[in-house]
Amino acid sequence: MRIGPHHIEPRVILAPMAGVTDKPFRLLCKRLGAGLAMSEMTTSDPRFWRTEKSLRRMDHVDEPDPVGVQIAGTVPEIMAEAARYNVEHGAQIIDINMGCPAKKVCNAWAGSALMRDEELVARICSAVVRAVDVPVTLKIRTGWDATHRNAPAIARIAEDAGIAALAVHGRTRDQQYTGLAEYDTIAQIKSALSIPVIANGDIDSPQRAAFVLHHTGADAVMVGRAAQGRPWIFREIAHYLATGELLPSPSLAEIRDILLGHLHALHDFYGEPSGVRIARKHLGWYAKDRPENGPFRAVVNQAETAAMQVALTRDYFDGLARPRAFAA
Repeated sequence: MRIGPHHIEPRVILAPMAGVTDKPFRLLCKRLGAGLAMSEMTTSDPRFWRTEKSLRRMDHVDEPDPVGVQIAGTVPEIMAEAARYNVEHGAQIIDINMGCPAKKVCNAWAGSALMRDEELVARICSAVVRAVDVPVTLKIRTGWDATHRNAPAIARIAEDAGIAALAVHGRTRDQQYTGLAEYDTIAQIKSALSIPVIANGDIDSPQRAAFVLHHTGADAVMVGRAAQGRPWIFREIAHYLATGELLPSPSLAEIRDILLGHLHALHDFYGEPSGVRIARKHLGWYAKDRPENGPFRAVVNQAETAAMQVALTRDYFDGLARPRAFAA
């Protein structure tokens, strides 16, 4: 799959997620097989571009190509300026957010709320495409609710405006992340467009990724929540799509090393105490499907310093590898 001049390989993309897809997590997912990792949502409002949070979100130093940055907002001219600003600071792909279902975003008529105003969608897409010389992509949902599933119409508007690729989450906004994603709407969109279409929603295994690609005809899949605590899912999906074979699950020792590397990256990027606090949710996600989830959370949440968090995590995983000695 190509997005403008960029060859995306493998066809597995990390979805932009606020508070999750920061630079340390993007680098980790790219290292573990993601063909593209989009940044977490950045504001289009220039009043906030120099805040500590925005400066971190716009940090792309040493990030592998292509660098994808998602922007959110409602005013075409301001969105265009935000796109230019981010390109000046390293963005090689600009992604427009029209998929976020969060109430605070939708109440400001940003995110998926924009799908309720197709004329505004056209103006925003056109303004951003004209503003920059890098490809512009768009992420949407299937619609606002079950009675307003207008993603096919939005998709045609986006293509006409010059959008280079379209990601579609197979839920309406009112579904948030509940229920099951549906892929028929994505298949309908793909059959009507000539630009690449990326399927998103409930892609949590190599088998599901292969099914979705076959069912929809999409050019790539986008993985969101399933990558939380399981960043190796990208290499698992990529391997399965390439060979039809499942990779063995990572060993406990490899999970420990991945986790410790992620902790060091978070601590270096955010410093203390922010890095320690942010790392806690990642530690919880790593353990969420494991029987030791509760005890692990109890152990690592005791940590107040980066050094203690790393030591407790290492000791805990080393203890799992030596169950008798650890139990004693």
